[in-house]
Amino acid sequence: MKKALIAAVALVGAAAVGGLTAAAVITSQQSNNQQIVSTSDTTQGSLYTTESSNNHFVSYAKEKYPDLTYAAENAVGAVVNIEVLMTVKGQVGFDPFLQFFGIPQGYYGAPTREAKAGGSGVLISADGYIVTNHHVVENATKVKVRLNDGRTFDAEIVGTDPTSEVALIKIEGKDLPFLKFGSSDALRLGEWVLAIGSPFDLQNTITAGIVSAKARNLGAIPSQYSIESFIQTDAAVNPGNSGGALVNTAGELVGINTLIKSETGSYVGYSFAVPSSIVKKVVMDLKEYGVVQRALLGVQYQEINNYFVEQRGEELGISEIGGAWVAEVTKGGAAEAAGIQKGDIIVAIDGVKIDTSARLSEIVAQHRPNDKIKIEIKRAGKVKHFEVVLRNTAGKAAPISKDEVFVAGSLGGEFAEVSDKAARQLGIKGGVKVTAVREGGFLAKARVRPGFIITHINEKAVTSVADLDKMTEKITSVDGIYPSTGRSASYSLVE
Repeated sequence: MKKALIAAVALVGAAAVGGLTAAAVITSQQSNNQQIVSTSDTTQGSLYTTESSNNHFVSYAKEKYPDLTYAAENAVGAVVNIEVLMTVKGQVGFDPFLQFFGIPQGYYGAPTREAKAGGSGVLISADGYIVTNHHVVENATKVKVRLNDGRTFDAEIVGTDPTSEVALIKIEGKDLPFLKFGSSDALRLGEWVLAIGSPFDLQNTITAGIVSAKARNLGAIPSQYSIESFIQTDAAVNPGNSGGALVNTAGELVGINTLIKSETGSYVGYSFAVPSSIVKKVVMDLKEYGVVQRALLGVQYQEINNYFVEQRGEELGISEIGGAWVAEVTKGGAAEAAGIQKGDIIVAIDGVKIDTSARLSEIVAQHRPNDKIKIEIKRAGKVKHFEVVLRNTAGKAAPISKDEVFVAGSLGGEFAEVSDKAARQLGIKGGVKVTAVREGGFLAKARVRPGFIITHINEKAVTSVADLDKMTEKITSVDGIYPSTGRSASYSLVE
């Protein structure tokens, strides 16, 4: 794959007119001898014109046009530059998502070396809490933060959440400039927003755009529990912007800029931010528990859009778009306990209409285990209402402590079910096949190779991927078998 960096600089000449402090009358004579009289009154903030025949001028009302200077000047001081150091090994493989943000990736087997990467972050409290992206600080051995005024600080990683791409770090300081959270739910399509960050290490660059769409699901976060409900804007975002602020015209933080959709790795008109509704909840969890409290509804669902109606509408008796069709109900989950069934259509949660699957995910993600939500269901043409008590990944209606873990995430990999035929051939009762190994997890540290089938974790049998979801204790040992050789292997954590 060829990689090219193209820099284009355009010099644009423009005429500027300013300095009017009182009403003025300007007269010009056109070739057709028609006279145009323009009156400018800065005390009213409006421009009034008189028209001659064949001429048309629109009046200017200053207060009716967006002024982004307030938001820019108040927000820029709270956006920081982040530099991370990490220890990496020889590179194999390529991930465009990570490469875009300058993050080393896929290192195995070769001599280690120190590498630098970076991004942006946003101060959210006067005592030094900073929110950024998970991938900005992932695998970091050291994190440095540079403020807008030039001061630098060493930062501590408080916690990260790969499923939402949000991370929280902390510097020691007092009376630091910070941004208040605004409401991403209140954003309207076409509303002006600013993206602030350090693209190409140009610290605190400000770009403007509008909200192009909400609740976008791109399938960009590689996790079974990924939460994707991005705000899409046309504000320019480039390498280094990741983790920076998306602010509204009031200067409030409404999102964390995370990625772009591009075939070149550079900005082409679309950028995406994690909404503040998710960021705020993740930050609160990391500060209070040190780990994100992931609330699960306990269903698998499909968005009822035009494609769904065309493909399955006649079979299922669904002719209208809107809502989410329940394809599967998790045994022992929150939905099953409340009485929700396969084939139900979720049309609203807590009074909020469900029009996309991403919107459903976003609403549930704003809650913690043991929270109650009200769900409106359409079943056989009739509307029913249910109160659901949300549960955690282990199927319990209780928060998870920092000592407990999300096993699939701690293992650090991607997994698939083992077929009955393969299990019989290997003489096992089932298991979970490792299809990919991610740096930093238990599997990478133990040098487990893709293809390995996990049969036991902490001496407890693992027969399916669902078993991983029910485990929350810290991993101390993993047992399994390599199917290509039939060789059994056991890995233990040595501290």
